[in-house]
Amino acid sequence: MKKIIFTLVLSLGLSFISCDSPQVQKKAVEVKSDYNPEAKLDSMGIVLPQPAKPVANFVNTVQVGNLLFLSGNGPLQADGKFITGKVGVDLTIEEGYEAARLTGINQIAILKDALGDLSRVKRIIRATGMVNASPDFTQHPSVVNGFSDLMVAVFGERGKHTRAAVGMVSLPFNIAVEIDVIVEIE
Repeated sequence: MKKIIFTLVLSLGLSFISCDSPQVQKKAVEVKSDYNPEAKLDSMGIVLPQPAKPVANFVNTVQVGNLLFLSGNGPLQADGKFITGKVGVDLTIEEGYEAARLTGINQIAILKDALGDLSRVKRIIRATGMVNASPDFTQHPSVVNGFSDLMVAVFGERGKHTRAAVGMVSLPFNIAVEIDVIVEIE
């Protein structure tokens, strides 16, 4: 019994010391003040486009509690045209990567529109990357890395997410990739 009480007191004491430590509080403030996804986008030369309107009977986002669900989106370019084609036939892995990156930029534009301030993004939780690919193509993760690398570049550790990278026999309008996202927000 003495061991249990000693362990409990020790645990509570360490928790009390570590939580109230000025160094820990200062570090938490520094981390928060360094987090500025919009400044990061600026430094990367990325200008967010106007979010695309849904092309069917759905909405771009749905919020449930502190989770924001983003509908699947594709690589819509500034000229209003999608990057299209099958990766492994019409597009190289590198071109697919760029299509996934552009899709990420479009998803960030939707986030900005929904939240007003990208620093409200607490964590990119999940992404499902669908690659329009030939039946023998197997490098889906290399393509979807275009999205994932961008999320980490913009949101730092908060941009690391779980994901699926899968091949599809076709995608709407023959787009090269489609990615949907789940985001935790503040």
